[in-house]
Amino acid sequence: MPSEESLPHNRRPLTTVLVANVVSITGNCLTSMGVPWFVLQSTGSAAKAGIVAFCTLLPTVLAASAGGPLIDRTGRRRVSVTSDLACGAAVLALPVLQSAGVLRFWTMCALMAAAGLFHAPGETARDVLLPSLAEYAGVPLARAAGLYDGASRCAGLIGSALGGVLIGVVGAANVFLLDAVTFAASALIVLAGLRGIPEAGARPRSAPTSLRTYRRELGEGYRFVAGAPLLLGICLTTLVTRGLDQGWSAVLLPVYARDVLGGSVDLGLLEAAFGVCALTGAIVYGAVGSRFPRWPVFTVAFLIVGLPRFVVAGCTGTFSPLAVTMAVEGLACGVLNPIMATVMYETVPEDLRARVLSATTASYQLVTPLGALAAGCLVDSLGLPASLSAVGGVYLLATLCPVIFPVWKQMDGA
Repeated sequence: MPSEESLPHNRRPLTTVLVANVVSITGNCLTSMGVPWFVLQSTGSAAKAGIVAFCTLLPTVLAASAGGPLIDRTGRRRVSVTSDLACGAAVLALPVLQSAGVLRFWTMCALMAAAGLFHAPGETARDVLLPSLAEYAGVPLARAAGLYDGASRCAGLIGSALGGVLIGVVGAANVFLLDAVTFAASALIVLAGLRGIPEAGARPRSAPTSLRTYRRELGEGYRFVAGAPLLLGICLTTLVTRGLDQGWSAVLLPVYARDVLGGSVDLGLLEAAFGVCALTGAIVYGAVGSRFPRWPVFTVAFLIVGLPRFVVAGCTGTFSPLAVTMAVEGLACGVLNPIMATVMYETVPEDLRARVLSATTASYQLVTPLGALAAGCLVDSLGLPASLSAVGGVYLLATLCPVIFPVWKQMDGA
């Protein structure tokens, strides 16, 4: 006998996950901004800030790559709650240990490694629940995916703006206190709002728990992606473009703003224009996207997101054309994630969803920091104009994949 929360057309579970994701991602943004600043203030070393960032990233990738079967066996609700509580405890320990005078550099590395280890499984657990919760709410999957992506982007904007202000007003150590509160709030929201949802619990297993069984279940996710041409194409293409986007946002655009435009103010305005328009695009697609075929919309939006900004930056050297271009690209970018998420949710069976999403998440996170490293090396060796041309050219090749390869047309028949 299903509980009240699991009855169809009940929007409470879907709203619960959307709100929890906003709160949790806001906390993640506060962490990502506060930790480097905190390390620089407490140690004065940029190299140590980089080491802490690496200690956060590596466990995140490892947890994402191996966490799928754990999510199924433990339960999506339980993993999400445990993830937020563990991340909140790790962040809270920083100011507590500092005030006690016992915080050391290796302790910071260990705490951020723990936060990274628990972060990816919790976010993946909420992602996996989206199709079932959309069905309960009577909401088309494309609309739910658009709302989910829009909520995540909104959280990123809130966290970035709030983190910058709070660090300057109250200091990084006090920001961690608020950060811990956001994680605890997310855990409580999921704990209360997903009670009685069958899909939020542990998946039934016939085989006993063992290392061999775990490896087999983990491999099933990767084999499914490798055997589904459309998913493999999306995964590989996104892997490349995520790295290129990181190179643009972390190296090429800041250098361009410093050397060609008006400095950090212009950089902030450009990033804000892109972020606000990406949020708008996701919300609009969530409202009306299910009425349109996916492949043409995705293909056009993907082409808009790729080459134009590099061409405009290389040819104009002024703020306004690039701002308009990035705003238009933001609108197009807001469409891409909901379409890819919808296709993946429709293609992957329920019992494999956690393992497949863990595999794809790991691949994205693994290559992202390499994009910034490669872009920095390009600028140092070739200069900014040649680097813009090189990265833009590779991006164009990636965005042509949906045009060249017929398998992408299966988006409308997933």
